[in-house]
Amino acid sequence: MWNQQLQDELRQQRDFCAAVPQDGRPGARGRGRGRARRFRFRLPGSGRLSAKSRGGSAGPRLRAARCAPPRAAPLLPSRAEGEGGGGGASEHRRARPLAGAAGAGLPLAPPRAPMAAARRLFVGAGGGRERSRGAASSDGMTQWYQLQQLDSKFLEQVHQLYDDSFPMEIRQYLAQWLENQDWEHAANNVSFATVLFHDLLSQLDDQFSRFLIENNFLLQHNIRKSKRNLQDNFQEDPIHMAMIIYNCLKEERKILNSAQLSNQMEVGSVQNTVIGMLDKQKELDTKVKAIKNSVIDVEQDIKTLEDVQDEYDFKCKTLQNREHEPNGVSQEEYKKEQMNLKKMFLLLDIKRKEVVNKIIQLLNTTEHTQSALINEELVEWKHRQQTACIGGPPNACLDQLQNWFTIVAESLQQVRQQLKKLEELEQKLTYDPDPITKNKQVLQDRTHSLFKQLIQSSFVVERQPCMPTHPQRPLVLKTGVQFTVKLRLLVKLQELNYNLKVKVLFDKDVSEKNSVKGFRKFNILGTNTKVMNMEESTNGSLAAEFRHLQLKEQKNAGSRTNEGPLIVTEELHSLSFETQLCQPGLVIDLETTSLPIVVISNVSQLPSGWASILWFNMLSTDPKNLSFFLNPPYAKWSKLSEVLSWQFSSVTKRGLNADQLSMLGEKLLGPTSGGSHDGLIPWTRFCKENINDKNFPFWLWIEGILELIKKHLLCLWNDGCIMGFISKEKERALLKDQSPGTFLLRFSESSREGAITFTWVEGSQNEPQFHSVEPYTKKELSAVTFPDIIRNYKVMAAENIPENPLRFLYPDIPKDNAFGKYYSRPKEAPEPMDLDGPKGNGYIKTELISVSEVHPSRLQSPENLLPMSPEEFDEVSRMVGPAEIDTVVHIINQPFGGRFS
Repeated sequence: MWNQQLQDELRQQRDFCAAVPQDGRPGARGRGRGRARRFRFRLPGSGRLSAKSRGGSAGPRLRAARCAPPRAAPLLPSRAEGEGGGGGASEHRRARPLAGAAGAGLPLAPPRAPMAAARRLFVGAGGGRERSRGAASSDGMTQWYQLQQLDSKFLEQVHQLYDDSFPMEIRQYLAQWLENQDWEHAANNVSFATVLFHDLLSQLDDQFSRFLIENNFLLQHNIRKSKRNLQDNFQEDPIHMAMIIYNCLKEERKILNSAQLSNQMEVGSVQNTVIGMLDKQKELDTKVKAIKNSVIDVEQDIKTLEDVQDEYDFKCKTLQNREHEPNGVSQEEYKKEQMNLKKMFLLLDIKRKEVVNKIIQLLNTTEHTQSALINEELVEWKHRQQTACIGGPPNACLDQLQNWFTIVAESLQQVRQQLKKLEELEQKLTYDPDPITKNKQVLQDRTHSLFKQLIQSSFVVERQPCMPTHPQRPLVLKTGVQFTVKLRLLVKLQELNYNLKVKVLFDKDVSEKNSVKGFRKFNILGTNTKVMNMEESTNGSLAAEFRHLQLKEQKNAGSRTNEGPLIVTEELHSLSFETQLCQPGLVIDLETTSLPIVVISNVSQLPSGWASILWFNMLSTDPKNLSFFLNPPYAKWSKLSEVLSWQFSSVTKRGLNADQLSMLGEKLLGPTSGGSHDGLIPWTRFCKENINDKNFPFWLWIEGILELIKKHLLCLWNDGCIMGFISKEKERALLKDQSPGTFLLRFSESSREGAITFTWVEGSQNEPQFHSVEPYTKKELSAVTFPDIIRNYKVMAAENIPENPLRFLYPDIPKDNAFGKYYSRPKEAPEPMDLDGPKGNGYIKTELISVSEVHPSRLQSPENLLPMSPEEFDEVSRMVGPAEIDTVVHIINQPFGGRFS
C-alpha cells in the first residue's frame, strides 16, 4: 500500500513533522469542524508540506512536498517559527500523526514520486489558482538561464533590478523555485504572501545545507546574511516582498521580450553581419591553428633531417676509416658504398630544401594572418573601444585577440629556435649550393621582423585614463585628482612576466606644445613606472595598471594660457607609455598612446570637456590628431543622434526613441530639416552657441537633464513614464483628444540645470484647455520625490476646495498604476503628543505638497468641478485636522510655486 510506503519514507526523514497553522486571516487560531483548516508540515531535511482538511470528511490535499537529503539545523532561527503563516498565529500547534492523515483518504500514488503527486494536487490546495511559470520555455529552460544568454547591454538592465533588499544571489540560487510561484497572487493576498515568505526561508535553509555539505564557508556566510536581511525587511510585510519579486520577474520578462524584439528588428541587417563575423573568427581560428600545426610539422622534419644528416656523417667517416685499414675495403665494395653515400646526400639535400621551403611557407602564412590580426581585428577593437568610451555598446573582451596573438608569437619564437638548429646543422655539414646557407639570413630577418611587429602592436591601452570619481566620463582628467589607466600586452609569454617595466609620459613629441599658442603643459605626479605582470589581473593577462597618477600644470611666469585659439576644454593631450623587451639577440622598443584627453582645472568644466571627447571620438580615429579642434569637422545628424541616445542608455535602461530624437534634431537643425539624417551640425552649434533664444548651448541643456534623471527621475525614466523631449505643439496635439485629466511629463526647454514639468488637458474635446505647471528642478525634487508631487498635486481657485487634476498618464494609464509603486510609504500614525510630558517636543509634523493657485477663469466653471474624493478628503484631514478643514484654502502654502502656463 502506498499509504504504508509513504509512512516508511517519511520515517527515514527522522520520523518527525511539526505543524504550524496556516489560516487566511491575521491572528487566526483554530476553527470549528466543517471549516477549512490549513497545516504546514515542516520536515527536517525537506521542504514544507501543507495539507488542508475539512473536518473529518475530506482527506488532506498536498499543497507542496519536496524530498531532499536530511539537512543540518537551519542557518538562522526563523523569526516566524511557530507563527501562523496566514497572519501570525502566535501559538505552536502540533499536527496529528501523518498516518492518521493518510488514513483519512489520501490519494494513492507511487511512493517515489511525492513531488509529482503534489504538483497534480496543487490546484485546490492553492485556492484554485495555478502558479505562474515565469518565462520557462517548453524544454525546461528557466527564465533566469535565458537572461544570462543575452548581450551585455541587456544584462546591465538585469543588474539594476536587484539590490540589497532582494539580492541577486537569491535569484540565482532559487531560480526555478522563484519562477514556479504565483507572486502576483501573493502581492494581493497577505495569507498567501506569508506562506511564500516562510517557504522562501525554508528554501534558503536547504541551500545553506548544500553549502554546508560542500564546506563552502563564504557562500554559507552570504546566504546566512541574505536570510537575515529578508527577515529584517519583510517579516512584518511579506506582501512587500511579493511585490518586489513579482515586479522583478515581470521586468525580466520585459527585458527578454525587448531582446527578442531587438533581434527580430535587426535580423535582416545584423544576421549577415553576425554570420560574417563568426565566419571571420572561424577563419582566423583555422589560420592560427594551421600556423601552430605547421610549426609542429617543421619541428618533426628538422628532427628527421638531423637523423639523416647524422647517419650520412657516420657512414662517411666509417668509409674513410676503412680506407686506411690494412685490410681495406675492396674496389667494388668501395664504389657501392660511394653510391649509397651519394643517394643519402641527395636525400639530405632534398630534406634541407623541404624544411627551408616549409619555413618560407609558414612565414608567408604567418605574415598574412598577422596582418589580419593587426590591421583588421586590432583596429576594429580600438574603434569599438572608442565607441564604448563615449557610451556606446560595451567593447568586446580582449581575451580572444590575446589568444591569437600569443599563439602566433609562440610560433615565431619556435621558428627562431628552429632556424638556430638549422644553423647548427649547417655548421656540421655544408656544401654548395646549401639551401640553409642561401636562405638562413633572409629567414632570420623576416622572423625577427614579424615578431617585432607583433610584439609592438600587442602593446595596447586596455582601459583608457579615467578618474574613479567619474567612471562614466573617461578621458576627462582634472588637475590634482588621481586617475587610473591600464596597459596590456596581448602576447602572453611566461618569460615576459615581470620583465617589462613601463614608463608613462605626458604629451611626448607633441608638436602642438610649440605650434599652438597658449597650449598648456603638465607634469605627471605619482609613481610613473610599473612592471607588467600576470598576477594583478583577474584573468591572468600580462598587464600594468597605474592607479595613483595626477596632473599638475606648469605655470610659466608672464604667460597666459587663455590667449590661444583653443579654449581649455578644446585642448587635446595624450599619455604615452614606453617599455623595452630584451631577450638574447633581441631588443624591441614598445610604445603606445592613449586616446586624446582633456585636462580641466575645475569640475564645472567637466560637461564641456566631455562634449569635446564625444565630438572627437565620434568623428576621428587618429589618436595623434591633437589639433582636431583648430578646425573641427561637421557631424551628420544620423551619427550625432546615435551618440546622444548613448548618453542616456549608458546611465539608464533607456536610450532615446525616434520621436525624442526628432525633437532634438529640430532644435539643432531647425523645424524644416529636423530629423534629416544628412543634416550637418557644426561643433559651435552643438556646444558653444546659445540655442534659439536661450542663454545656454544645446549640450549643457542635455547634460542638465541627464543629471536630473540620474539623481531624481531614474525609475520613472526607465519605466517609460517620461515622454521627455517633446515640443509644446506636439504635446497639445497628443492631449487634445484624450480624456480630461490626462497628462504627460516633459523636460523644460528653458532651464539650463534641467527641469521637468507636466501638462494636462481639461474640458471637452471640442474646446480642450491645456495647463502646465512651473517646472521642477533638482532643488524641489531633493525635498519631495516626483511621484509624490504628482500624487499630492492640487489646484486651488478662489474658494474652491483643492483638487488633483491629474488622472491618467498619457495615453490612458491610471495615475496610481503608473506611479503607485514609487509613492512614499505612509508612516505609522504618531502617538498623541503630551506637551507637558517629559518627552514632548511641542512640534506638529508637516508634509510638503505642491499647490497651484489660479484664477477661477483658468479652470472649468465652478459648477462643473467635481467634489473631493473620499481618499483626498482623508488625506487633507490627516494634514490639517478637522477644525481647520473649512479654512484650508486660506492656509495652504505653495512650497514650490505652481504657476500655470
